[in-house]
Amino acid sequence: IFSPNSGNKEITWMMLEAGAETDVVNSVGRTAAQMAAFVGQHDCVTIINNFFPRERLDYYTKPQGLDKEPKLPVKLAGPLHKIITTTNMHPVKIALLVKENPLLAEVEALQKCYRVLDLICEKCMKQKDMNEVLAMKMHYISCIFQKCITFLKEREDKLDGFIKSLLKGRDKDGFPVYQEKLIRESIRKFPYCEATLLQQLVRSIAPVEI
Repeated sequence: IFSPNSGNKEITWMMLEAGAETDVVNSVGRTAAQMAAFVGQHDCVTIINNFFPRERLDYYTKPQGLDKEPKLPVKLAGPLHKIITTTNMHPVKIALLVKENPLLAEVEALQKCYRVLDLICEKCMKQKDMNEVLAMKMHYISCIFQKCITFLKEREDKLDGFIKSLLKGRDKDGFPVYQEKLIRESIRKFPYCEATLLQQLVRSIAPVEI
């Protein structure tokens, strides 16, 4: 366990990359993220909650069991890890990260990536120390990748068209309806109905009209 109470984001990240455990509790029963939140170091909380070790992703770059091929080509691991660990979850930001990388911005590459994200989501929910936040994040990115695939297949303007759709506001007030519907759809499709986080999101969003 480590203490992020100093609020130094770079040191927090370095310690995580060096293998610091985030789910161990201290003498008062709090994890590192809980201690950081308690003292108001919310940037450190964000870093801890969004951290996903590269080796956990590299697992999918090797054939497992009876598989002859790995589920994730090695060349995609780096670009995918960059998106997984980003703390900016705005759909436009994710779409731009996909567009900026020629290795990712292809239908076949995105298909392999979103399937791996779905597997990670499942593992997060079924492991002993369930991680609903990380599971929801993986599912959310998977949904955006799937929408990227739709635009790559069906639209001449491809990912530019997707980004424009996300940014376009309705005439009367400029509200980005397409973006809102995409986010709500991703929440609705989360496959683990029993998740506390999902129920909280649904309760807070359901009464709000678009």
